[in-house]
Amino acid sequence: MDMKNMLKKYATLAVKKGVNLQKDQVLLVNSPIECVDFSRAIAEVAYKEGAKEVVVHYSDQSLQKLKLEYASMDTLKETPNWIAESYNSYAKQGCAVISISASDPDAYKNIPMDKIAAFQKSRQLALKEYYDYSMSNKIRWTVVSVPTEAWALKVFKNSNSEEAVSKLWDVIFNVVRLNNDDPIEAWNEHNNNISKNLNFLNSNKLKKLHYKNSIGTDLTIELPEDHIWLGGSEKCAAGMEFNANMPTEEVYTLPKKTGINGTVVSSKPLSYGGNLIDDFSLTFKDGKVIDFTAKEGFETLKKLLDSDDGAKYLGEVALVPYDSPISNSNLIFYNTLFDENAACHLAFGKAYPTCIINGENLSDSELSKKGANDSIIHVDFMIGTKDLDITGYTEDNTEIKIFTSGNWAF
Repeated sequence: MDMKNMLKKYATLAVKKGVNLQKDQVLLVNSPIECVDFSRAIAEVAYKEGAKEVVVHYSDQSLQKLKLEYASMDTLKETPNWIAESYNSYAKQGCAVISISASDPDAYKNIPMDKIAAFQKSRQLALKEYYDYSMSNKIRWTVVSVPTEAWALKVFKNSNSEEAVSKLWDVIFNVVRLNNDDPIEAWNEHNNNISKNLNFLNSNKLKKLHYKNSIGTDLTIELPEDHIWLGGSEKCAAGMEFNANMPTEEVYTLPKKTGINGTVVSSKPLSYGGNLIDDFSLTFKDGKVIDFTAKEGFETLKKLLDSDDGAKYLGEVALVPYDSPISNSNLIFYNTLFDENAACHLAFGKAYPTCIINGENLSDSELSKKGANDSIIHVDFMIGTKDLDITGYTEDNTEIKIFTSGNWAF
């Protein structure tokens, strides 16, 4: 394939369909340093589309690992003001944001988890304003991926570097619909298909969901009275469409913070803080995690749940059919953008305000009264299986089959 042209095609999709960049708008790009070629392709497309400026924030996991190894805890607990000011000030200007998700899942495997947790918490608190702008859709944002050598070798363990990267490119081009003659039109059609499921769920005004499968999940999730299901393309506060995730197969809403009871078992590994959490289960009572297990990454999961008071509660309920393009690849990606769009999932932490009627205009206390959880984190984890059944219940307790054997039942 002509990689230069494919990168340009991909960058065009991210700029025009992902964030729907407007003339004289600032574009902020978050990129691993290994993805410089794609960042430059994005910048070229954005400037040709009339961007006022393209600002790229590069991250370097190797450099970050050195900091985590050798810097003091006091240093790790501080995020320099210039970093927070950069993100927060661009958000206030109404920038668009493209984030490239392509990290090494094992980058910080031997780093003490308390150091990783301290660094992450500091950064999350410092950038809270920026994250609030994103989660309330006051700015348009999208997450895309391109292969890096370390990530590709994790996915394709029995390949050499060149083969692994090539295979991962093939998968990515397929699931983001770049192999179509007109990817943007393909995305329009995909968004329309997702909207059919949204319309069904929103019209039935479900009050709770019951999840059950053979690996141990038996969980009831209540939904707030004013919840909204979202997915596919969304609209920012100014009314313009964008696609937050590319690829995406999910529809999602928020749970009632105190309305979750039972046990849920993970179906895929979770990469968090450069460490893997795998084969884990969570037990909830009145919305809160009261017990958990993990065959791998127990301490990482413990630190995640201790991030703040809201981390032990859920902020997202997402439905993804087992029979979908990413799932059918039969790959574990060790990357949330892909794995969450291959399986039904939940998320620890903060709820999206946009999943409540008029939620983007409500204060934190008003959202809390509506049943929304708040936290400095929002971390997705996968629970979908090929035998997952989900039953919905309406206000008058009418049962509606939502999922049967892992797929949509309607």
